[in-house]
Amino acid sequence: MDWNPLLATHVVGALVALVIGPVNILRRRRDRTHRILGYTWAASMYYVCISSFWIVTDGRFSWLHGLSAFTIVTVTLGIAAASRRNIRAHLMNMIGSYLGLLVAFVFAATVPTRAIPRLLIGDPSTAWLVATFVVASVAALYLTVRPRRRGSEPEPQVRSVREDTAAVEQS
Repeated sequence: MDWNPLLATHVVGALVALVIGPVNILRRRRDRTHRILGYTWAASMYYVCISSFWIVTDGRFSWLHGLSAFTIVTVTLGIAAASRRNIRAHLMNMIGSYLGLLVAFVFAATVPTRAIPRLLIGDPSTAWLVATFVVASVAALYLTVRPRRRGSEPEPQVRSVREDTAAVEQS
């Protein structure tokens, strides 16, 4: 299959998920940053899995399409587990989904007839440009949503409705 917009966005989405995955898995804190990176990762995974059904060789599905269907289920179960505060199930589903992504990437990147190895041989500068763009984008996202250090800027004072009402009544 030749490169087309669907295949290109599929590859970029997979690269985004490949880069965000370990960042979120290895971070110690499970906070707002974890949730934003997690939603971004899940959206990338859904896009990669769903778009894969339109990327076929000789009009046939392969085992990768079965992996895509399975990954849609495991990512959904992982999100559901997180919303129910079942951290163990969330962790297992998300790590399992990430490992499936790694298997698919290794296959896509090492089989010589696939598009990625042909791009690496035929136009390595484009491959490096795309990879650099993806890593820089994920780094920018992380730096934007990461928690600030306590001493760098004051946190806004948040008061409850009860405190606001009491302050108004006293004045």
